[in-house]
Amino acid sequence: MSKKLTSRAEDYSKWYNELVVKADLAENSAVRGCMVIKPYGFAIWEKMQAELDKMFKETGHQNAYFPLFVPKSLFEAEEKNAEGFAKECAVVTHYRLQNDPDKPGKLRVDPEAKLEEELVVRPTSEAIIWNTYRGWIQSYRDLPLLINQWANVVRWEMRTRLFLRTAEFLWQEGHTAHATKQEALDEAALMNNVYATFAEKFMAMPVIQGLKTESERFAGADETYCIEALMQDGKALQAGTSHFLGQNFAKAFDVKFANKEGKQDYVWATSWGVSTRLMGALIMTHSDDHGLVLPPSLAPNQVVIVPIYKSEEDLNEITLVANSILTDLRAKNITVKFDDRTTHRPGAKFAQHELQGVPLRIAIGPKDLANETVEIARRDTLTKEVVNLNDLTDKVEGLLKTIQESLFNKALDYRNSHITEVDTFEAFKEVLDTKTGFISAHWDGTAETEDKIKELTKATIRCVPLEGKVEDGVCVYSGKPSNRRVLFAKAY
Repeated sequence: MSKKLTSRAEDYSKWYNELVVKADLAENSAVRGCMVIKPYGFAIWEKMQAELDKMFKETGHQNAYFPLFVPKSLFEAEEKNAEGFAKECAVVTHYRLQNDPDKPGKLRVDPEAKLEEELVVRPTSEAIIWNTYRGWIQSYRDLPLLINQWANVVRWEMRTRLFLRTAEFLWQEGHTAHATKQEALDEAALMNNVYATFAEKFMAMPVIQGLKTESERFAGADETYCIEALMQDGKALQAGTSHFLGQNFAKAFDVKFANKEGKQDYVWATSWGVSTRLMGALIMTHSDDHGLVLPPSLAPNQVVIVPIYKSEEDLNEITLVANSILTDLRAKNITVKFDDRTTHRPGAKFAQHELQGVPLRIAIGPKDLANETVEIARRDTLTKEVVNLNDLTDKVEGLLKTIQESLFNKALDYRNSHITEVDTFEAFKEVLDTKTGFISAHWDGTAETEDKIKELTKATIRCVPLEGKVEDGVCVYSGKPSNRRVLFAKAY
């Protein structure tokens, strides 16, 4: 298969799909809408997971695991949540198969094995978790309860795309219980900030923190915080959400506690999550027409060493130097691979590592050995330089930091240059059709106007920025009074 990708300018969607497959990140499976995450793609996800898990634990959270299946009666208990996810639910109705008497060698559902109560395959876990919390919480001494779960969920999407939208995906979901409303609000804001920090520090992806409008909130939430990122094609991507659930789930599942005065009260709740959708965000934020571009913080291999040789004697000498480099770099906690495969020529190795986004490539040949130098190639800029072996460790360490910062700054410059303030609906539509990106505009606060703008332009309110402009103006569509700007965009 040719490794050459369709260019982003020619067909951004095709470029993305080709890149995911050709870079060995994931592929479609035999199950409609479900993906196989391949080892290289999963290695990136594991790095994300490890960093996030560390951040969760540093903020006092513990991991647990809850069932994949939710009894239908429990799922229905919180009405808004049930209604919000009903159309995406997969449901288990039977528990056994049997030989089909009419079709030898085939199986059918055993009609006698119908479940007494149907089971929903979790699209999210609030119902089963809050039913469990009822037995865990009796007193204020049991609070706050700060639990996170790493799991898979199923949402029966009709239109799917690898990582961005699949019927089954991997994620984490935090579910916390608190004694007061303010504690729960603070928790929701804190975890949204954790997501923003992770996105910017590790993914090198700038995000805008904000609140969702009522119509865009998580089903069953009183408030939804979010982080919104901008992809290279000018479309927004919701990269994470954190929800203040009020007492809605506590009341639905009768989760009460005795406060310090001995009175019974319902607990206050949050939930928050990010998923393998972050993989799609990572790809679309940095990658180019040559392939994947990875920030060093999340690259499975931050450095790859490629030997260039003609004889086995050359390879042996290069291997001695390469092993010394491996030891020095690993002592600095730099992940490095020596690609000494004899089944691939150096050019093929270069192409593969470029396609897979390895931040730094070190090439060593006989001339380099003689000169005590190596050639370093940067994936982000596609530039090369010759470095003395004695300076190599410090040089690599410095370049990895530079690449991480450079990728963030490049994405930030793009994002900032694609936030456009408009005051008329004509200007709004023109920006969407030509420049794209985020549009900062006044909105009258009504769902009717929000829906009409979406109907006419396919743009949605991505968020009400937490640090947005508070100013008097008039709605870009209705002309009614408005006291602040919100961010609109077409989105994934």
